[in-house]
Amino acid sequence: MSTLIHDAATFAAICAGLAMLLAAWRMIRGPAAQDRVLGLDTLYVNGMMTLLLLGIRTASGVYFEVALLIALFGFVGSVALAKFLLRGEVVEP
Repeated sequence: MSTLIHDAATFAAICAGLAMLLAAWRMIRGPAAQDRVLGLDTLYVNGMMTLLLLGIRTASGVYFEVALLIALFGFVGSVALAKFLLRGEVVEP
């Protein structure tokens, strides 16, 4: 692998790690429930991005499949939390 790609992936991983720390801070410290949900959404997107960068650095396809699963479960979780915050229940009777 080219050293430029390796260095760029390393820099991007460091930036993603910093973004994950800031998202975790917002999730823990958020004044409202909506801020905490937004922090959780940002955290799973950054985690997915970190896995994709790891897949690029190691040239392994397994990381891409795990990132796809995280994206699917994260989207379903975001929709469920948004519905809960709007209506107070996830499953309607």
